[in-house]
Amino acid sequence: MLMAAVCMALLGCLQAQELQGHVSVILLGATGDLARKYLWQGLFQLYLEEAGKSHSFRFHGTALTSTKQGQEVIAKVLESLSCPRDTAPGRCAELKAQFQQLSEYRRLKTPEDYLALSEDIEARVQREGLQEAGRIFYFSVPPFAYAEIARSINSSCRPGPGAWLRVVLEKPFGRDHRSAQQLATELGSFFQEEEMYRVDHYLGKQVVAQILPFRDQNRKALDGLWSRHRVERVEIVMKETVDAEGRTSFYEEYGVIGDVLQNHLTEILMLVAMELPLNISSSEAVLGHKLQAFRALRGLQRGSAVVGQYQAYRGQVRRELQKPDSFHSLTPTFAGILVHIDNLRWEGVPFILMSGKALDERVGYVRILFKDQAYCAQSEKRWVPAQSHCLPQQIIFYIGHGELGGPAVLVSRNLFRPSLPSAGWKEVEGQPGLRLFGRPLSDYYAYSPVREQDAYSILISHIFHRRKDSFITMDNLLASWVFWTPLLDSLAHEVPRLYPGGAENGHLLDFEFSGSHLSFSQPPLEQLVPGLDSAPMPSDFQVLRAKYRDSPLISAWPEELIARLAGDIEAAAVQAVRRFGQFHLALSGGSSPVALFQQLATGHYGFPWAHTHLWLVDERCVPLWDPESNFQGLQAHLLQHVRVPHYNVHPMPVRRRQRLCAEEDQGAQAYAEEISTLVTNGSFDLVLLGMGTDGHTASLFPQSPVGLDGKQLVVLTTSPSGPHRRMSLSLPAINRARKVAVLVMGRMKREIAMLVSRVGREPKKWPISGVLPDSGQLVWYMDYDAFLG
Repeated sequence: MLMAAVCMALLGCLQAQELQGHVSVILLGATGDLARKYLWQGLFQLYLEEAGKSHSFRFHGTALTSTKQGQEVIAKVLESLSCPRDTAPGRCAELKAQFQQLSEYRRLKTPEDYLALSEDIEARVQREGLQEAGRIFYFSVPPFAYAEIARSINSSCRPGPGAWLRVVLEKPFGRDHRSAQQLATELGSFFQEEEMYRVDHYLGKQVVAQILPFRDQNRKALDGLWSRHRVERVEIVMKETVDAEGRTSFYEEYGVIGDVLQNHLTEILMLVAMELPLNISSSEAVLGHKLQAFRALRGLQRGSAVVGQYQAYRGQVRRELQKPDSFHSLTPTFAGILVHIDNLRWEGVPFILMSGKALDERVGYVRILFKDQAYCAQSEKRWVPAQSHCLPQQIIFYIGHGELGGPAVLVSRNLFRPSLPSAGWKEVEGQPGLRLFGRPLSDYYAYSPVREQDAYSILISHIFHRRKDSFITMDNLLASWVFWTPLLDSLAHEVPRLYPGGAENGHLLDFEFSGSHLSFSQPPLEQLVPGLDSAPMPSDFQVLRAKYRDSPLISAWPEELIARLAGDIEAAAVQAVRRFGQFHLALSGGSSPVALFQQLATGHYGFPWAHTHLWLVDERCVPLWDPESNFQGLQAHLLQHVRVPHYNVHPMPVRRRQRLCAEEDQGAQAYAEEISTLVTNGSFDLVLLGMGTDGHTASLFPQSPVGLDGKQLVVLTTSPSGPHRRMSLSLPAINRARKVAVLVMGRMKREIAMLVSRVGREPKKWPISGVLPDSGQLVWYMDYDAFLG
């Protein structure tokens, strides 16, 4: 009995000690929009969950606003707080009154203000006979204020020994990798990493938070499904009907990618794609597997994205930021991104990330669409609903809004019956007539939360309970910016596609993908270029189509121009193979085609390489393995990445009998004979040329004594710059082609482009002017720098 009494006494002492823990929550920016809409409600929810347990609380709302004005704002906010639906009105009023008594407003601006706050907290704890457990500082302020606030907290407002500090930071965490690294370094000088909680509120949304538990609880069923063998594609989407009005200063700095894709959608991507840890409740294990997934992401290129901007945005920016009427913003308010993950699980599976303002609906979801590997011999009308393997198979994490109106997890009935926590989730009641992703709701096992909870309420609870797996670590953050920054840099001067907004968008923003390349389904708006003397601005156009030397001209920004040229070459190849069974392509060397080779290698998996013969337009008289060799450039940037039969590759024979381009070795004649033998009538299907600043093309230079006329198909020439000796197709050989494409890029080509536009056919002075196919087509591809300067 005595022992029992001692144990009970000790237990009572321990409980009393636990109840003495006091937590101060300091909400910085307490009168701001985010605080008014979500954070005060989240703090009230925390109080409802924890009141009467092991801690006492005090909530300090702070801002730069004067004391009187701040107190008035906070009083209105506290009065508008709501209780859970099952709370009786009388009890709700009582709880709100208690929370209001524990909440106060104070101005917090100078280091002295922070010191005064700390002294007040310590005095209250001592006066009430409590022990301080810790302090939570929630930064609901712009990122530019972080460093100064952090310095004041660190120097004047840290809790004493034995108490913890938690600092909560809201996105954005930088604009790119460099600024994110700088911000991380600044904050790291004041706080330890375990003290910082970087909020991405999407991780607090109930369905997003359910992705890893769902994968964990259904490991057995998903084992054979969650990989490239069964997944056709993954879509991660957040659509909004509202525009950016009132937030254009923020959008001008971050755009839709910095606002949504780099954080919210990337975090969801990681939850779907990462390898599943054995213990998903281990924050360290989850982070480690996330970082592995980040390392497997294939780098984004300009062709990985399509961007748009709703038409009213520029006017809103001009009004809100007081810009002149001539101001044109290039900020995207819509983006579709194609992501690939280069590991054994996901190789070849397209992950589509999409978000935008002023779209036709408000909805967020993650959709995993599985490959249809069945064929049903009976007609569709005889299929048993929800059982036929020929019906679409998909798993949808429905984040909210849209047709369903709230969060849900949907699994096609012809996949498997999922397991979800019975205490927190319930089956969705049938809604006749409702269709989701092409199928009636009855085709899915559908579950929704028993009680919907706000994301910020969930995250604030996780902060209090030190659950760091719901937050962004520094390593996670920097890995994300490493992935996104190159794309942001490449889009810096991209003109977004304009769209009207809402239902009027129609199919204007639909996009499709081929290999690693993403493009709008509808062709870009094309405009004829006014006369050169009117000096149009490149930003006024997307793709320009006009005439240059009486032949078709296509002009665009470099990435878009290369994508267009690559697409045209593929179309020509497909047509030639369909008609003749093979495609003969002659390629120039130099630096200009490198981007084209890379585009063809990575973005055109449907190219008929097995039926393509590759020839060289010209070659330097160096060994083929020499870095100066055009063939070496072709090998490095194209041939090693595509499957062209080796006997279909035809390098120029510049090295014969251990000598380079010796006349007596007759290398030019040998190449001409090979062309005549394999290429019908010696007419290449397509010849790609460039244009030098002196007007040369291939290795045909001004005042060249050979190659500009006559019957020779291949000639030896002399270049004014080294390596001087060259081998080249002749002008007559080039003009036999069915199509000739001339690629001209860079500001340094502007002067020669202007000159050549005015001259006649004078190949002795400007060899490029002699390019005019006898019966084929000539098309000029110029980027804006070369064409418009």
